[in-house]
Amino acid sequence: MSSSTRDHGGEQPAPEFVQMNNLVCESVGGKVLFATDDWFAAAENLLKKGDPEFKTGLFTEYGKWMDGWETRRKRIPGHDWCIIELGVPGVIHGFHVDTHFFTGNYAPRISVQGACLQENISLPTRGDRIGSAATEEDFKAVERLHSEKWEYLLEMTELTPGYAESCHSYFHVNSKERWTHIRLNIYPDGGIARFKVYGIGQRDWSSCGPNDLEDLLSMANGSVCLGYSDAHYGHPRNLIGLGRAADMGDGWETARRLDRPPILKVIHPILAKLKPVF
Repeated sequence: MSSSTRDHGGEQPAPEFVQMNNLVCESVGGKVLFATDDWFAAAENLLKKGDPEFKTGLFTEYGKWMDGWETRRKRIPGHDWCIIELGVPGVIHGFHVDTHFFTGNYAPRISVQGACLQENISLPTRGDRIGSAATEEDFKAVERLHSEKWEYLLEMTELTPGYAESCHSYFHVNSKERWTHIRLNIYPDGGIARFKVYGIGQRDWSSCGPNDLEDLLSMANGSVCLGYSDAHYGHPRNLIGLGRAADMGDGWETARRLDRPPILKVIHPILAKLKPVF
């Protein structure tokens, strides 16, 4: 159901689907519901909106501080995985996996499974998970989801280390179905900085009353940015995001035009209506 645009000879060109909405970003309500292990860094970091950081010389009591999800070396049967609830359920067009700064400790392989669940999921609250692993109670609670049987949107495939020229991996998804939850598998362990799920929101309109007012331009209701002239300071898809903007950067701002006149002049009011000045 997926294909890769990987180029082992250098950095991959970003595919067109990255212009769509990130359906799992923390800013639109994406949540990590379960993870097998969060020893070095918690899985919630995968969903951060900002780019990953590296802080030289910063350590926690469990090891080097890393801006991503990093598990311990696997010494028991199996592999590590986590369950992510999409902030905006919808049709998935592609994945972006970023291993930035994870070089010798990156997850060497991943796969992605998906499900469209109708009922609300109740799992133990995760809280601050760094330095911990899933408990027996956690595993029992997540077993009822039977996530190991979810449909594969991406079969097991290799990742590349987190150097600047190789940290970005993009995977196209061909499914046209609606998805609400993702299971991200890493084989057998390791770290990933960011995980993005690009697509188009698909609302379940049966939950909407006949007199309800809805924002038809919201990404949650299926809107997507189809193109733009400039996105120097902010992508125009921010305009259709959920809730209030976090700051000035959480909007659409273009670069200033370089063909503006060096000195602005007042022209006749009638002409100004015909040809606006810069």
